[in-house]
Amino acid sequence: MEIIYVTVIGAGIGLLLRYLLPGRQVYGVLLAPALAAAVTAVVWAGMTWLGVAADSPWIWVASLGASALVTAVVALVVSKRRDAADARALHVLSGGKA
Repeated sequence: MEIIYVTVIGAGIGLLLRYLLPGRQVYGVLLAPALAAAVTAVVWAGMTWLGVAADSPWIWVASLGASALVTAVVALVVSKRRDAADARALHVLSGGKA
């Protein structure tokens, strides 16, 4: 049951990161929350299978920390690569004038 709670908290962290990190205008509204929720659930399930109890603080810290870290890295990389791709496309479409 705790996996539901931690997944919702992870999605909330992703939503918060969406508005704290630069470059949010180049990717979708649900990318960060969905990614954070997925990472949280996977880490939680993996640690549960490894035998970590749900009442251990480490499972919470690892799950939520991993979701924040992965979401931040992916959001920054996606926004940087998308900006570069948009600049290349503008250059090609404008015939080298922009």
